[in-house]
Amino acid sequence: MPNRTNPSTRSTRIPLIEPRRHVVAQLSGAYFKYHFSTKTWFHHDGGPFTKAEQAAALAPTINEVKEANEQMGRYHAYLQTWLEAPEVLDRFLAPFLDQLDEKSFGNAIDIMNRNEQLELQRLVNAATEPVRPFTPYAF
Repeated sequence: MPNRTNPSTRSTRIPLIEPRRHVVAQLSGAYFKYHFSTKTWFHHDGGPFTKAEQAAALAPTINEVKEANEQMGRYHAYLQTWLEAPEVLDRFLAPFLDQLDEKSFGNAIDIMNRNEQLELQRLVNAATEPVRPFTPYAF
């Protein structure tokens, strides 16, 4: 058992602290615009940060910064997938259409197996759904 009165026997490990969700949301979901005359941060919609929001945004933990970066990375990957979806869909359909005398979307679906149909549905959804805005903890 460690001696609590002797500092040399205490653990120097820093406890792992879970990222605070509201701080991660601020770091990853806000567009910071600093107004020099008022020394206030503003959200992308023009509304000022509250003092608590500003304090949290200016003093995140390392874990909060990492989590915010990971969330933004996932969102950027989603955006990239959304942008590439029409081209990927064309490449996916090409081999099926090449097999057909009468080239149609319906005929291509008829020769697909279940997994291929599921992939087609995923690609069609990605190509046709509007891009979703970033929402913390959604990606």
